[in-house]
Amino acid sequence: MNRLPEHDEFNEARPMIMHVDLNSCFATVEQQSRPMLRGKPIAIVNRRTEKTAIVTASYEAKEKGVKVGMKLAEAKLLCPDIVALETDAPKYRYVYHKLLAIMQDYSAHVTMKSIDEGIIDFHQADSTTQARDLVEIGYEIKQRLKDEVGVWMRCNIGIATNRFLAKTAAGLHKPDGLDVITSQNIQQVLGELKLTDLTGIAHRNQARLNSVGITTPLQFFDADAEVLRKIVFKSVVGEWWYKRLRGFEVDDVATQMRRVGRQYVLERFDLKREEVLQRLYHLCESVGGRLRGKELAARGVYVYAKTRQGKYWHSSTLSPLPFSSDKTIYQQATLLFEKAPSDIREIGVHCYELEAADFRTSQLSLFAEDLVREQKLVQAIDSVNSQFGERTVHAASTLSTGIYMKTRIPFGSTRFL
Repeated sequence: MNRLPEHDEFNEARPMIMHVDLNSCFATVEQQSRPMLRGKPIAIVNRRTEKTAIVTASYEAKEKGVKVGMKLAEAKLLCPDIVALETDAPKYRYVYHKLLAIMQDYSAHVTMKSIDEGIIDFHQADSTTQARDLVEIGYEIKQRLKDEVGVWMRCNIGIATNRFLAKTAAGLHKPDGLDVITSQNIQQVLGELKLTDLTGIAHRNQARLNSVGITTPLQFFDADAEVLRKIVFKSVVGEWWYKRLRGFEVDDVATQMRRVGRQYVLERFDLKREEVLQRLYHLCESVGGRLRGKELAARGVYVYAKTRQGKYWHSSTLSPLPFSSDKTIYQQATLLFEKAPSDIREIGVHCYELEAADFRTSQLSLFAEDLVREQKLVQAIDSVNSQFGERTVHAASTLSTGIYMKTRIPFGSTRFL
């Protein structure tokens, strides 16, 4: 077991972790691709309706009070000249891969935390790169982003001895800042922040800390490790926070994918049952494609629905054999959906109990020949869609859903990019 650092000890190693965060990513990409929108307030939405929520906003819009999650109609009251644009997945994928390529030029250990931010661990960089000043490399990455993607692209960069403090540093001076956190300035930095400015401290954890008199990041930093472990967090999480605030790494942990899913808010409330099922099939196709793209199969299907009154319904089932075809996912989802309420505004499908796809285990089944035939058909369809574009081949029953159910790019996951 690793020894806890002494109460007043801070990681004195050279800061070798860099956090790169694109500023207002989707909005900035749109301004880059459409010069006439540069300097204007932009809101990115998944659907251009008054009640849709804003996915991200440009800094020009944020300066007028527009926030992520705000309804477009509300944003227009604050900023009448705001320009609303629907998300454009291919553009964001392109920028994501360009940013990843730039970062990988500096180290073999690069982790993308989301579509708009990533981490470079310079401990695994070559000796020539390690000998360079990381601040100089940070400014070089900023310039490369402008040269290789576009002049309107900006990013914040933070440098520290661990991932948590590097991310904290990257958020200090938006937009386009670059900051380093070390043992010499950590107390000054924390003294200018609120508890909820720290990643991982939302209202629930804030209340836990407040309950023992910790109301500021500096008090959090000065707290005793035993108090954090036994009283505040009542688990090893308290030790992690103690180390995290002192620059020791506790977050470099690979997480295993536990489920694959997709959800959809219905474009209208008067859809017939068969039309809702068409959209359910569309979701199943998307989930199946993602499963197979990761060479995974599932044994569980979970479906849910939200009503216009805000009620939540869900149901799930487990299969004795793994599956990944769209047809199988839809068959199970449809059976579950028979008991769904009628007054629906949102639906979702998730596959769980994931495992590496290996249909050789299905040879014991009486239907093994059918499964092999189905697998070959699915592989052929995936090959066509991979070469010519998503949904080049898809279920005939979902022909009418494509204009509504466009693939969105999530901020929080890069697994399917």
